[in-house]
Amino acid sequence: MSQQTDTPQPGGAPEATPQTMQLGAARGGFLSQLRVTLARRTEGRGLALLTVVVIAAAILEPVVFTSYQVTLGRVALIGLVALGLTAVILMGELDLSVASTLAVSGVVMASIPDIWLGVLAALATGLIIGAINAFFVVVVGINSFIATLGMLFALRGLAFVLSDEEPVRLSNIDAGIAFGTPLLGPLTPRVLLFIAAFIALQVFLSRVKAGREFYAVGGNRQAAMDAGIPVRRRIFTGFMISGFVAALAGVINTLERTAADPTAGSTVLLASFAAAIIGGVLLNGGRGSVLGTLIGALALGILQVSLTLSGVQVDIQDIFIGVILLLAVITDPANLRAALAGVRSSFWSREKAQTPV
Repeated sequence: MSQQTDTPQPGGAPEATPQTMQLGAARGGFLSQLRVTLARRTEGRGLALLTVVVIAAAILEPVVFTSYQVTLGRVALIGLVALGLTAVILMGELDLSVASTLAVSGVVMASIPDIWLGVLAALATGLIIGAINAFFVVVVGINSFIATLGMLFALRGLAFVLSDEEPVRLSNIDAGIAFGTPLLGPLTPRVLLFIAAFIALQVFLSRVKAGREFYAVGGNRQAAMDAGIPVRRRIFTGFMISGFVAALAGVINTLERTAADPTAGSTVLLASFAAAIIGGVLLNGGRGSVLGTLIGALALGILQVSLTLSGVQVDIQDIFIGVILLLAVITDPANLRAALAGVRSSFWSREKAQTPV
């Protein structure tokens, strides 16, 4: 009873106090690491929008969550194109030609009697379009916005020329009908291909060295070049991924409709672009995630299906998406910090000018 248990003994166990301090430090370290991890995530706005859309749809149009094939099909189409855009935007570039790539690839596929040969030709068309876009950006030195905008109009005209300005029906309609049949529960081949593309791009950007270098190219291109990263090659890769994925979306859309429409994809560009930005992909590049793009595609896909079931016209839907995209850009943390810095700078300059000498 005379010996205190908390008194340190020679060769005995360490004191309780240092153990408590170590546990506290470890706990603080974990919390600090958790805060840093959460700060690096960029999906917050996408999650917020998805939450609002799901709640609103559950109240106003609950049939959205029972029409699995329609909802998942729309999400998959928007998400596929958005995945390709993500690869390009991460490097600080833009690809406005994805919608026309979708259309012309579908027309190329439907124009070939052998359906499998048509699929290969359509996918090859997407790769070629991506390489041409990259050539104009990297070699010629044209801004990606201008280069892909010109490609958008050129490909749209090409789709009308190849199709004689009317839909081109598949030679094998049975294959198209079979393609729209669910394979695993409510999951159709379109949704399964989207899931496969999502996993492939996620692994590429997070596990493969070339994919991780996309972030370096978008974050600081000069520093990436100084570090020995083949910037030109990475930009070519990004645009070719975007073209390939857009062509895959064109193939899927043509198979499910059993015909290729030269006007296809006209409503996909805005929604896909918005899905990437809402999901946290920074327009200047260097920041974003495939998971964020998936969240953005889910939110916008559910929103579009809900508005369609409510009888809202497509033009009005585009207004909704445009407003959401504008809000996403305005509420970007980097833009908010820049705006606050500008306001503070203006305030101090005005106050300094009014202060008597």
